[in-house]
Amino acid sequence: MARDYYDVLGVGRGASSDEIQAAFRKLARRHHPDVNKDPESEERFREINEAYSVLSDPDTRRRYDRFGEDFRDVPEDYDERVAAGAGARGGGGYAWTGAGPGGDGRRVRFVSDFGDGDEGHGDGSGVDFEDLFGGLFGRGGARARGPVPGADQEAEIRLGVEEAYHGGKRVITLSGPEGPRTYDVTVPRGVVDGQRIRLAGEGGRGSGGGSSGDLYLRVRIKPDSRFRLEGRDIHVVLPVTPWEAALGATVPVPTPGGTAKVTVPGGSSGGRRLRLRGEGMPNPRGADGDLYAEVRIMVPPKLSDRERELFEQLAADSAFDPRKPG
Repeated sequence: MARDYYDVLGVGRGASSDEIQAAFRKLARRHHPDVNKDPESEERFREINEAYSVLSDPDTRRRYDRFGEDFRDVPEDYDERVAAGAGARGGGGYAWTGAGPGGDGRRVRFVSDFGDGDEGHGDGSGVDFEDLFGGLFGRGGARARGPVPGADQEAEIRLGVEEAYHGGKRVITLSGPEGPRTYDVTVPRGVVDGQRIRLAGEGGRGSGGGSSGDLYLRVRIKPDSRFRLEGRDIHVVLPVTPWEAALGATVPVPTPGGTAKVTVPGGSSGGRRLRLRGEGMPNPRGADGDLYAEVRIMVPPKLSDRERELFEQLAADSAFDPRKPG
């Protein structure tokens, strides 16, 4: 289900018009793209505008409270049609199958007078609202209530860390009520988990000449064995030898953009984090993230005779005791 408009504005269902307007102004100032450079500010601002446009109009708000996210699909003379249908012996009537926002029902059904009004279709009388009015009342109904824009829709797109880092063209296929559909998607460089990609006009179809809604692809970053993301910062494990950790060295470190170099200071212990500024996820609207390489000291799995000799000599000559306090 689409996000509840009251939740979008952060107000209760009993909020007054003044409270709704005040909440909108506060959020609009905070999320306006000219002020907020966060990648999702434009989409958040659009969501806030949509919620306000519905809740600020008393008639539209009443319909939304009653019918929920499908309020645009219900004809304005719905009650008259219910009354007319219910009084026709052997005919049919309209029945709403659930409550408004937060309820389970989100469709209108055409129900026979001989049935009990539930959603069973054993007698073949159940007809989806969209199919029913598309055939019987599509043209006249559309003219009666004017153009109705289609609803926005949302789906998920799963990306690897390197795919998200570089961005680029992708072809995806999504399943829908009319079968699978294929989309050409431009993934912006540096998208992060939870960010949305907008496909204009690819959402629900409008009626009566109304424009189609948009399709939003919610990005989900797949787990990666090398890279761990925290926002735009990337964390990697940096294996080093005991002598590199003790003496210091410049060693290669993997990044989604390719191999970089990092200087390991002498005397580095395991767990030390080395920061590479700007080597994290790109940010088209601000500073790039950083990359953090965590030192992990590795020893040879099998020592040669010479290596064993040298380690034994070091053990005999060194007074270092990592377990000794101070």
